[in-house]
Amino acid sequence: MPQSWTTRAETDADIPAVRAVHLAAFGRPEEADLVEALRADAGWIDGLSVVATGEDGTVVGHALLTRCHVDSTPALCLAPVAVLPDRQKTGAGAAAVRAALRAATSRGERFVVVLGHPEYYPRFGFGRACLHGIRLTVDVPDEALMALALDPAQPLPSGTVRYAAPFGI
Repeated sequence: MPQSWTTRAETDADIPAVRAVHLAAFGRPEEADLVEALRADAGWIDGLSVVATGEDGTVVGHALLTRCHVDSTPALCLAPVAVLPDRQKTGAGAAAVRAALRAATSRGERFVVVLGHPEYYPRFGFGRACLHGIRLTVDVPDEALMALALDPAQPLPSGTVRYAAPFGI
C-alpha cells in the first residue's frame, strides 16, 4: 500500500528518535554514533539532516548530508540513511533522500557523493564516481561509490573524497 511521508529538517527534539531509527535499522550502534559525532563536527550543516515522518508525526526515516571535499572542491556526503525496519520499502527513505537533495540544491550546493548500494542510489541520479575520476583512499567496489551533480550544467570534479573526520576515512 502506497504511503505518503512528510519530510522536514531535523530539530533538536528529533535527536532521540533519529538515534532510535538508526539503531533499529542497522541493529548496531555504529551508524547512530556516527550521526551524533557528525552533529559535533565542522562538517555538519544545519538543515541537511532530514527526517521522514508518518501521519502521526513519528520519525520513521532519516537522511544526512554533511560536508566533504573532492580534493579541494566542496561537496556533500550522503550518509547515513536509515528507516525503521517495519517502514522499509515504503518510500520513507526515498522521501528523506529526495528532501535532503532538494534542501542542498536550494542552498547552492553542487555535488554529492554516496558510498552505498548500487541498486538503490541511481534512482536519485547518482552514477559511478570512478567514471568522473572520483575515488577514495580505501578500497571499495567501483559500483558502490557514486556521485551526483545537483546542477547538471556543473561537471563533477575529479579527485579523492575527503570525508568529515568522524567517518574515519
